[in-house]
Amino acid sequence: MTPDAARQPYRYVRKPLTEPDWRRLPGWRGVTEAEWRDAQWQRAHCVKNIRQLREIYGDLVGEEFYTDLAADGERFATMSMLLPPQMLNTIAPHGPPDAEALLADPIRRYMLPVASDRDPRWPSHPFAERDSLHEADMWAVEGLTHRYPTKVLAEMVATCPQYCGHCTRMDLVGNSTPQVVKTRMELRPADRQEQMLDYLKRTPAVRDVVVSGGDVANVPWRQLEAFLTRLLELPSIRDIRLATKALVGLPQHWLQPEVLAGMERVARAASERAVNLAVHTHANHVNSVTPLVGEAARALLDAGVRDVRNQGVLMKGVNATTEDLLDLCFALQGEANVLPYYFYMCDMIPNSEHWRTSLAEALELQTAIMGYLPGYATPRIVCDVPFVGKRWVHQVVDYDTERGVSHWTKNYQIAGEDLGERFPYYDPIATLPEAGRRWWAENHGPA
Repeated sequence: MTPDAARQPYRYVRKPLTEPDWRRLPGWRGVTEAEWRDAQWQRAHCVKNIRQLREIYGDLVGEEFYTDLAADGERFATMSMLLPPQMLNTIAPHGPPDAEALLADPIRRYMLPVASDRDPRWPSHPFAERDSLHEADMWAVEGLTHRYPTKVLAEMVATCPQYCGHCTRMDLVGNSTPQVVKTRMELRPADRQEQMLDYLKRTPAVRDVVVSGGDVANVPWRQLEAFLTRLLELPSIRDIRLATKALVGLPQHWLQPEVLAGMERVARAASERAVNLAVHTHANHVNSVTPLVGEAARALLDAGVRDVRNQGVLMKGVNATTEDLLDLCFALQGEANVLPYYFYMCDMIPNSEHWRTSLAEALELQTAIMGYLPGYATPRIVCDVPFVGKRWVHQVVDYDTERGVSHWTKNYQIAGEDLGERFPYYDPIATLPEAGRRWWAENHGPA
């Protein structure tokens, strides 16, 4: 019996990837394809402020949008503006945009947030924190977070090729904003990397290193390759994952001949040592997955990388529907050679309430996306619980849906914690029933 596709909750239709025509925007009408594919041209023409954005959009967008954007920068933004042309080009991709098209666009919502996006009553949760996952509290040495028994996170650099408004490392990454004076690393990069390698030599229980930042695409290639080469010399290391938003936001970086040649050398060394080498990227909406993204992913796989995987963030107005999630996953898996891996619930950083979903919504979405994709390519929706780590959403221990408080446990120790301890996580207050909203207002509302 053939299922009736028209009656399915989600209807799969294969859609080829498309590269939006950048020439539809006045500021790029004269940009050639050779320039567009050039990584240095992309970096040199990143949009960092409203003046530069006006130069791209010309008179397509009215003053009200820019006023809204400026207000967000002054009152709410935890990340400064930084968009490579590649990423900006995926916003309102289907024609010359106006303010209405921009405001409705899902990628714009997290790359160019405006003040009118924010929750008017609760822009921040009362328990939001700058370093919401307490990664710096778990630094074994500067920049090396030892959060799990066998895994560490190595923060190589505190910059990215693009700055996402919802960045979980907003306390450390990027330029300061009127709201957030950023924390700064103190050691020189070479000294920091030396301390990381020394710690890993002395801690053979660690077998898995996520090399991140910021973004490894902002580490000079020769420096990154030297670090990876020395990492591969440690017999205890069995998995290395390179974290880069640039595969989606600046795929031109990963298509540079010198970078691909270097990746081939690293991948060959990893293969000789039977070490799993993977690249993890960050796509949140199907419109950001273009032919150039697929070309870059294929080039990395051809260079010898074992897997290219996606770790998205679940966000309202971006991808928090069954259709949006599955459209993105099919584009990644079926067209771009990128494995859908995780969708994190948006972390509890300041001014993020308008993006965050409730645990109940995440549980419903996890159920809704099951059965469409291959099992190995069906992403897990996870809650990154402070002091616990990643937990599949169905691993919640208890959940008060009225007040939006869930509790979670951990099954390992790093600093001698009590394994019976329960750690809280909180739904966005706007998603709660009236009784729950009233409780928060009475107990944690503004003075």
